[in-house]
Amino acid sequence: FLAKLPEVDVQRMGAIGFCMGGGFAIAWACTDSRLKAIAPFYAANPRPLEVVKRLCPVVGSYPEKDFTARAGHSLDQALTRHKIVHDIKIYPNAQHSFFNDAGRASNPEAADDAWRRVLGFFGEQLGSKASPT
Repeated sequence: FLAKLPEVDVQRMGAIGFCMGGGFAIAWACTDSRLKAIAPFYAANPRPLEVVKRLCPVVGSYPEKDFTARAGHSLDQALTRHKIVHDIKIYPNAQHSFFNDAGRASNPEAADDAWRRVLGFFGEQLGSKASPT
C-alpha cells in the first residue's frame, strides 16, 4: 500500500516496530527486498533464525531486563555471522516498553539514545538527511 503512494521513495523504505511489531519488521525484511533498513525494538526473532541471512541493515534496541534481551544477543551474533550491517544495543536496567514515555517502564535515557541511533542509522542506510535531534 505505502509503496504505491507518490510521496514514498521505494528505493529508501525502512520499517520500525515495537514488541510484536518489531518481530513483524524483521520477518517482513526477510521476505521483501524493498526494505533497506529496519529498527526492531524489543522484538522476537524469526524461526529458524537462519532466515536473517536475507535481512537488510538492522538497528535494534533491546532492554536488558526483558525476555527479548536474549533475542537481541542472538540476532547480533547471526547478523555478524552473515556480515549484515547492524547496530544492536542492549540497554542496561531498561525494561520491556522502555520507549513508551507514558508507561511504567519508561526509560527516557535509553529511549533518547535509541531514537538517535535509529535516526543516524536510517540516515546512513536510506540516504536521508535526517539529523538526530
